[in-house]
Amino acid sequence: MKVRLHKYLADKGVASRRKAEQYIRDGLIQVNGKVVREMGVQIDPEKDRVEIDPSLPKLQEQHFVYYALHKPVGYVSTVSGKERPKVTELIKDDDQRLFPVGRLDKLTSGLLLMTNDGRLTYQLTHPKFEKEKEYVVKVRETITPKHLTILTEPFFIQGRKTQPPTIVQQSPHMLRIIIKEGRNRQIRRMCERANLHVEKLKRIRIGKIGLGILAPGEYRSLTKAELDAIGLGESAEPRR
Repeated sequence: MKVRLHKYLADKGVASRRKAEQYIRDGLIQVNGKVVREMGVQIDPEKDRVEIDPSLPKLQEQHFVYYALHKPVGYVSTVSGKERPKVTELIKDDDQRLFPVGRLDKLTSGLLLMTNDGRLTYQLTHPKFEKEKEYVVKVRETITPKHLTILTEPFFIQGRKTQPPTIVQQSPHMLRIIIKEGRNRQIRRMCERANLHVEKLKRIRIGKIGLGILAPGEYRSLTKAELDAIGLGESAEPRR
């Protein structure tokens, strides 16, 4: 998986991204034996050889971490911007710059994966992998067969048709919905189309990773079995 050169240098602990860009402009970085001065150059860390000027800090092996977090209602899933509180504030790991894999909106709770490994985002959000996301939805209205019919109908989000979901009615006001995409506010849009008002929305599973007994605000490291199921087990060890 290719990454931008300045991001690679930052991830390896050489410097911040902005400082790494300056090192590139100053001709202090070589890729495969050639000095690189252009911004935006992408490299493959598995294939390309990156060398830095001896005066700069040495490249370090990055330690990847993977957490399952129970995101509480009221927290935002973005790492930039001024809106708070942010989900990154819930995990006490000062050594790593973490980011969420995908998003849950501010009013949605449940399972959110946090990492410093961009490969995890690719493995779990790229459409070709079709990772299931399971949600529990509580609505104000009494659910009818007509509601269920509308909920299962494909519709368009930003010009692309959604895939049919799997829906199980658990009670007159409660649903379990499984989707394989996770498009922008997809579950809430489905309910809006069916004239259902969402009172609570919680994600309880991503692929084979479940929320389990985590309370809101709690988190845990992913297990090796979970990393294997994602496809990262051979190159990553979870932090204990």
